[in-house]
Amino acid sequence: MLTIAVSKGRIFEEALPLLEAAGITPVDDPKTCRKLILRTTREDVQLVIIRATDVPTFVEYGAADLGIAGKDVLLEHGAESLYEPLDLNIARCRLMTAAHKNAPPLSGRRLRVATKYVKIAQRYFANQGIQAEIIKLYGSMELAPLVGLADCIVDLVETGNTLKANDLEPRDLIMHISSRLVVNKAAMKMKNRAIAELLNQFEATLATQG
Repeated sequence: MLTIAVSKGRIFEEALPLLEAAGITPVDDPKTCRKLILRTTREDVQLVIIRATDVPTFVEYGAADLGIAGKDVLLEHGAESLYEPLDLNIARCRLMTAAHKNAPPLSGRRLRVATKYVKIAQRYFANQGIQAEIIKLYGSMELAPLVGLADCIVDLVETGNTLKANDLEPRDLIMHISSRLVVNKAAMKMKNRAIAELLNQFEATLATQG
């Protein structure tokens, strides 16, 4: 049995065509089903539905053999203990700094930065030579500059509409983000044939899309 960890929402929806091309279709509809472990049309594969930020943890500790997670989550988690064989090229967006549209440039001064990506933000501003106090938030990032909690935020940007609606604007691109397939190292050895077959099927599907 192969267990694949994936989160509900955009990543799951965009991963479905890849999974279906490999013959993996959930038997139960994850949008209406409250089950956290979903059987699929392949008897040897099941899906575990968890929070996006938990995917690398489940895979690292062997609770799942494989997982699908955004590069942002993997970098923040510190996923050096996982294999990352494939960029699935789905759920694409940008990780950026953003500030109020009337705020001065971010460089050349000490900053307070609100984000849920604490490690990524620390590395980024250190590399830029900018002193930054990082404030961890779990949501409503756009509110922080509006109420004076922070000078700027670090967050994912897809269309920029939420920023614009709150009088913020994107500033600096930190990196482009997409979802990756990650594999547990022990599972890669113990279940090598099954995992290699799945990787080949994903690669073939991605090649047709490219």
